[in-house]
Amino acid sequence: MEITNKTQQDLPNATTVLVLGILSLIFCWCYGIIGLILGIIALVLSAKQRQLYLQNPSIYTESSYRNVNSGRTCSIISICISAVFVLFWVFFVLGITTFMALNAPF
Repeated sequence: MEITNKTQQDLPNATTVLVLGILSLIFCWCYGIIGLILGIIALVLSAKQRQLYLQNPSIYTESSYRNVNSGRTCSIISICISAVFVLFWVFFVLGITTFMALNAPF
């Protein structure tokens, strides 16, 4: 009778996804660009990690899968907030340039 010791391992980038998701939430308030970039990176990495876990869940720990889901949630929230900030700054700059162009002496 052979007994095999199957030890589960963490997902390769679970901690990275969580850290990037949290950092994207922190930096989404800085004009939106940094948070947007970090959020997109975390979202792409989380998609790959979720797919890896769903292919064979018995190999990986559930806690690392929860870390990936938490990082994914943080990144989605920060992408939304960052997108609002980026749009605000774009419209703000466009409004100022339009106002200056209309009021410029000819």
